[in-house]
Amino acid sequence: MGSADEVPVSTGAVVKTVRGWPVWALPRPLCGYIGAVVALAAGLTVLGLLSTTLRAGQLATWLALLACAALCLEVHRRVGEPAGMAKDLLSVWTLPIALLLPPVYALLAPVPLTAIKQLRGRSGLLHRRVFSVAAIGLEGALRSWLFHLMVGPLTLATLLRSPALVVAVGLGCGALAAQVNTMLIAMAVRLSSPELTWRGLLWNRESLVLDAGELTAGVLVAAGWVVSPVLALVMLPTALLLHRSLMHAQLRAAARVDAKTGLLNAATWQEEAEREIVRAGRHRQPLAVLLIDIDHFKHVNDSHGHLAGDEVLAAVSAALREAVRGYDVLGRFGGEEFTALLPHTDQAEAELTADRLRHHVADHPILLAAGPSVRVTVSVGAAALGAHGVDLTDLLTAADVALYRAKAAGRNRVSFAAGGSTLVPGRGVAARSIR
Repeated sequence: MGSADEVPVSTGAVVKTVRGWPVWALPRPLCGYIGAVVALAAGLTVLGLLSTTLRAGQLATWLALLACAALCLEVHRRVGEPAGMAKDLLSVWTLPIALLLPPVYALLAPVPLTAIKQLRGRSGLLHRRVFSVAAIGLEGALRSWLFHLMVGPLTLATLLRSPALVVAVGLGCGALAAQVNTMLIAMAVRLSSPELTWRGLLWNRESLVLDAGELTAGVLVAAGWVVSPVLALVMLPTALLLHRSLMHAQLRAAARVDAKTGLLNAATWQEEAEREIVRAGRHRQPLAVLLIDIDHFKHVNDSHGHLAGDEVLAAVSAALREAVRGYDVLGRFGGEEFTALLPHTDQAEAELTADRLRHHVADHPILLAAGPSVRVTVSVGAAALGAHGVDLTDLLTAADVALYRAKAAGRNRVSFAAGGSTLVPGRGVAARSIR
């Protein structure tokens, strides 16, 4: 019999709670994908537990390496954790688990580490944490399975007999599994934000260099462990320092970026722009500034909701990135307004660039997570260094006046500051009219 202090929980209340989980608000393809990856990891874990004899020595090794990783996370917590996707150096400790122990240990390793992140660090959405556990677990299991298939369990005899083979296979298995993990995460991000490109999600030079260093350290820890665990623990201070430095660098980078668009935030863009203007003035090089405003953005929020408005902001920022040059400086100025600084660009080139931006946004419909697609246009105000000012304040003021003129003239057009020109939608640069 239950005591009087017990509070009964109805089935209806449980169902209502489950239905309120944020995961159900995700697009159906993304929700299904997350469920499939989690189910695969859970199934392999159950199969691994049923087919693996757990030994005391293996459990002790697993717990010791996880303790080292947990210590890194504690240092991580004191520094802070950047929002969204972030790199860490935990593979220094989880890769040895994959090489030294059966695959089930690698599958289970992310569970306590992610629980520590959730409880001791930044609290994240539960479905994201669970998906991360599954993806990282699958990565570790693949590393372990491949290594054991080609080399067998990493032992001192194996290391002494073929040290080059152990290192090469360990690095190869680690690198291959890391790319599988990257693909799993990138697929989820792509389903959530279709406007992002595969190239930007999958690989970049800095990430590859970091992965190579992390995997090398992980193989060295594993090799040191089979000789003597004390040798592996010598890596702990170095790993702690590198982990802390990496997190600090990522937090500094995150502080420069607008979370909704991935562009530079207003303060950082202003710093970058002022440096470019000083450089352009010193070398007497042309430069232009654009102010870009989404037309009728309030109508998008009113018709589809503010979450849809955030999707439009992200999609427009992605379209702008695709239409500018690599050295142009894009930023979010505030609300639905963006800024672009165009080095080495005179007025004629700035008009062409601004009109290209306008066309690129208008020609790409935005598919919302809720279902319908929307089309938006932008109006652009432009100003050129020298003709419309000699510092950033002058240029922004002139571009703002030009933007107002573009909107007053009917929107979806480009307008230069006084003494410039206006590009009419549907016509080329040859059809511009001087005002």
